[in-house]
Amino acid sequence: MWFTEVIKQSVLITGLVMVMMILIEYINVSSKGTVLKQLQNKPMLQILISALLGLIPGCSGGFVVVSLYAHNLVSFGALIAMMIASVGDEAFVMLAMIPETSLLLFAILFVMAIVAGFLTDRFIHRIPGPFSPEHFVVHEHESGKHENLQIRGSIRDNFSPLRWRRLVLILGLVLFSASIVFGLLEHDHDAHEHTQNLLFSERWLNLTFAGLSLLTFVLTLFATNHFIEEHIWEHVIKHHFPKIFMWTFGTLVVIHLLMNNIDMHTWIREQFWLVLPVAILVGIIPASGPHLIFVTLFASGVIPFSILLANSIVQDGHAGLPLLAETKKGFFTAKALKIILALAVAVAWQLLYSW
Repeated sequence: MWFTEVIKQSVLITGLVMVMMILIEYINVSSKGTVLKQLQNKPMLQILISALLGLIPGCSGGFVVVSLYAHNLVSFGALIAMMIASVGDEAFVMLAMIPETSLLLFAILFVMAIVAGFLTDRFIHRIPGPFSPEHFVVHEHESGKHENLQIRGSIRDNFSPLRWRRLVLILGLVLFSASIVFGLLEHDHDAHEHTQNLLFSERWLNLTFAGLSLLTFVLTLFATNHFIEEHIWEHVIKHHFPKIFMWTFGTLVVIHLLMNNIDMHTWIREQFWLVLPVAILVGIIPASGPHLIFVTLFASGVIPFSILLANSIVQDGHAGLPLLAETKKGFFTAKALKIILALAVAVAWQLLYSW
């Protein structure tokens, strides 16, 4: 039944997104973001590091660059590089749904980010000001520093007493890992043909994801109560889980209904010049969810790579929200530059490569 297939895909995608977000959160907090003030007099290094931070799945790398830019530590070109390279929270979903294509897309975005950042600094000048470490934040919801934060503790202390949030995480990770290992969430290859190449048909990929889930399970055992409750539960689970699941489930339902009632392939081929501006306009929204529509459409074979590329260039996840709060001029200038780039690249790609 198609509804059961949609549920399985939604659980699988959301679970993998949560696992990768937890790992990113762990790495992000434990690294503490030090010695970035050395970037001040190295504009190309600013651009390179900003683009690399943009490549980090999720929005944490984007928040770092926006904070640095707002306090005159990196240039506008470095900001542009991050915003082009960033795919936001959808990076997790893309790695899960279209792993090979997502790596190609990330590589293209990274190269464009470096070039665009360099050209932006060449023609739009902004000299970084004094470093302000007291204002540096890694996440928008955190105003403190991480120097004294302990993220690893003993199992004995962590389980005395066992708090319900840790218990929910442990049970969820165990059930999710077991479901992957035993193939309970694998794609039904007898389903409708438009889903046959959609998700996780390779067994080795499933086992890799199961391994990541088990690694996250081990980290959950040793992580302190503060890290579990304030970082994992409040930031990852409570904030992202409902949104990711609902966007994924809703999008998959819509895709199924459209694919069974409308010849989307023919419509998209005939309406390319209408779909392209829509993809770009949706990319302007400073949120991660809407981009998932185009990721799923591409994974289903409905839209060409050029549409996905254009949308990916313009969108930058939630990283645009703190930038909009800090400087509306910077936000809209960056979006305008990305729209021009997206149009040029998408049209050129469509003309060079037949779909």
